[in-house]
Amino acid sequence: MRKLILYIAMSLDGKIAGPDDDVKWLEEVPNPDKSDYGYYHFYAGVDTTIMGNTTYRWIKRQDMPFPYADKRNFVVTRNSALEDNEEVTFLSERIVERIQELKKEEGKDIWLVGGAGVNQLCLDAGLIDEIRLFVMPVILGEGVPLFTEGYDRKLLRLTSCTTYSSGVSELVYSLEAN
Repeated sequence: MRKLILYIAMSLDGKIAGPDDDVKWLEEVPNPDKSDYGYYHFYAGVDTTIMGNTTYRWIKRQDMPFPYADKRNFVVTRNSALEDNEEVTFLSERIVERIQELKKEEGKDIWLVGGAGVNQLCLDAGLIDEIRLFVMPVILGEGVPLFTEGYDRKLLRLTSCTTYSSGVSELVYSLEAN
């Protein structure tokens, strides 16, 4: 079975984006070694992405080509009127079941891109197999949390920890049943 991996960066105070979905702070962290923090290797190991509609709309507002065009992409949304396009398939019904079906398919791992709402949905449903969390050495104060409020306690097992010269820490967790 394929793994669903939440691969994401957050500030030290638990934000994945600042106010107004700002992520410029990610590029402000000094990176003297020009590390990609293992992104190239991770990206090569996935063939499917799942993201929330807010994340998808943010990507579409950027002045760049769709960054995951070489993957199968799914967008979780409450809006059942959205029509699939060449980039993405919208999931608005039976979301948990559809993700479970994706995990059972042959292929590489699945990247849970975020944001907070879809992260929460997948956490609550027990769909996340691994969290690869990059803690950035910055405190934002305000912004979008990693998960929305109201989740149940989950026990995690730290499987690896890497600290980069930039001050970024990569924490890899597997989820264990409570």
